[in-house]
Amino acid sequence: MADFLLEIGLEEMPAHLVTPAEEQLVDRMQTFLTDQRLPHGAIKAYSTPRRLAILVQDLAERAKDNEEEVKGPAKKAAFDETGAYSRAAQGFARGQGLTTDDIYFKEFKGQEYVYVKKFEAGQPAAEVLKGVKDVVAAMTFPTTMRWGRHDFEYIRPIRWLVALLDDQVVPFSLVGVTTDRTSRGHRFLGHAVNLKQAADYQEQLAASFVQVDAKARKDAIWQQIEHLAQEQHWQVVPDADLLEEVNNLVEYPTAFAGDFDPKYLLLPDEVLITSMREHQRFFHVVDDQGQLLPHFISVRNGNADFIDNVIAGNEKVLVARLEDAAFFYQEDQKHTIDEYNAKLEQVSFHAKLGSLASHTRRTQVLAALIADRLQLDQAERAQLARAATIYKFDLMTGMVGEFDELQGVMGEKYARLFGEDPAVAVAIREHYMPTSADGKLPASMLGKVLALADKLETVLSFFAGGMQPSGSNDPYALRRAASGVVNILVANDWTFSLEQLLNDFIVKIVRQDDRFGLPNEVAAELTGQVADVLDFLTDRVVKALHKKGVRRDVIAAVTENGFTNPAQMTISAEVILAHQTEADFRIGVEALTRIMRLTQKNPESGQVQPNLFENEAEQALYDAVLPLTKETDLNQLLTDLLGLHTVIGAYFDQTMVMVDDEQLKANRLATLALVSQQAARIANFVQLDVKSNS
Repeated sequence: MADFLLEIGLEEMPAHLVTPAEEQLVDRMQTFLTDQRLPHGAIKAYSTPRRLAILVQDLAERAKDNEEEVKGPAKKAAFDETGAYSRAAQGFARGQGLTTDDIYFKEFKGQEYVYVKKFEAGQPAAEVLKGVKDVVAAMTFPTTMRWGRHDFEYIRPIRWLVALLDDQVVPFSLVGVTTDRTSRGHRFLGHAVNLKQAADYQEQLAASFVQVDAKARKDAIWQQIEHLAQEQHWQVVPDADLLEEVNNLVEYPTAFAGDFDPKYLLLPDEVLITSMREHQRFFHVVDDQGQLLPHFISVRNGNADFIDNVIAGNEKVLVARLEDAAFFYQEDQKHTIDEYNAKLEQVSFHAKLGSLASHTRRTQVLAALIADRLQLDQAERAQLARAATIYKFDLMTGMVGEFDELQGVMGEKYARLFGEDPAVAVAIREHYMPTSADGKLPASMLGKVLALADKLETVLSFFAGGMQPSGSNDPYALRRAASGVVNILVANDWTFSLEQLLNDFIVKIVRQDDRFGLPNEVAAELTGQVADVLDFLTDRVVKALHKKGVRRDVIAAVTENGFTNPAQMTISAEVILAHQTEADFRIGVEALTRIMRLTQKNPESGQVQPNLFENEAEQALYDAVLPLTKETDLNQLLTDLLGLHTVIGAYFDQTMVMVDDEQLKANRLATLALVSQQAARIANFVQLDVKSNS
């Protein structure tokens, strides 16, 4: 058994791409070794800003032998008119490196074919591993660059390559770089490192001020941070994302503490934290009561030498940031919200969609329609109208212009300072939520409605403007907006018809003389895009349910049922999953499926006429389903529907539906349609696969 080390030496990579690149390298190496039939033990991964590396342990000395059966032409094509092997048979054997003596025949799907057994001896590991060059070259990244005169693109220029099988170099070259045993230490503290053995990698790099184990490096950073905080009796708020980023910015971490003037604590906490976190990668600290303190903790890429100079430099940079923030905070309060709001007329939402002000006007219309459906009271409607009027004003402030991460946050802060209703102020901040697929949702009613209206209007307008996402291309973050719409609806069980909501919204838009800022050609496309928007939202539901582990047939049953609201789909999926282990689930679903198949092929919208019933089974089914039309609890409705299987069975035993008498046939289809309509309130049961999942 041997150890194999691969190290790709690079210029500094973007911090957020280091961990995904490390994971990708492991996956690709695992696939390569499997494909090459090279047995191995654990694969350890290492990464720093300047390198990606893996250590494959317990690697076999050679790949496994392989014998595979290869199918060739049909037997009837394997011989010529003289009975000798045909050119097709000879060519097939030759292509496999064999002769016609190796041919035998075997039946496949009722017909005999030519077969050969192809044996391939396993190659020595040293020979196989030369193919690792392709593993390195095949790596993909969200952003790439070229360097020198090479056409090759990579995350950053490759500066060195190490490939060691125990103590032997595995030779290959890529973009002018040839593998050897020489790695590089820390850019400033280290030196060239001649690796003796693959297994010595971590130890030898540590001696040159590089901690290659990303997890161990991250743990060391956090321990240093906590130690500094404990010494000063501070509390550090855990921040996994910041810790991950800092970890991927350093090779040899040393934490240090710095201070800033307490006068800056008069600024909102969010301003201070953003200045430290987003711009300087500092960890903020608080006291036992959670109050922000005028100190910070940061991490340098190096040792403790000259640390005082490092601290002073970081403090100086932070003060400059805080001075800017203090200036903007004071200047912004010299103007009114309405003055800022007026400036939105001069800012483009998109060239095809009018100004940012016109977007907010359209959002006001949509928010009011949502309020109607949620039956908000007059006070809430007034608050919502104000919030929807001014919710983007802070984009025109100096603070948000300098610190765009604070949009919404400063909107709330300034709204409170200017005397706006607190509920309005909160809604301004919350309308950005969620900021990611799994992000925190708005908590207030006004925030929920405003966030929903803003995101839904955005998606519809961009679709009408012909700017739908395609493939991985989504420059306007419409998938994120759609996920926000879905998550808000689902979290609040808001099941009103989105189709009707959007159609009502469009009516109001097109009736307005200026169409609320939309060009004629875009406004004309609104109605035609409703179905596409609903499909787009449904795609988000499908992905969300799949992520939760919901079966594909259940997802199809609730998303291919004519529902126009993600909450409806999600609730129905949960109802089905809650009942799927019940004793009569399978037989009940099969009974409902039989009815739904029949009514989908033979739709009937007429009223049931009980006087046309010819047997007790017809009356029994009608009597059983009629009360279900008033059942509002979907769990109870499904319980009742599943319980109908005996009555449904008796109905079909005693009743011929598709009779010649058109009046009787229509009445029987109407009875079954009544059952189907109640089932469709939950799902399209035709899509459920109860046999393979029972």
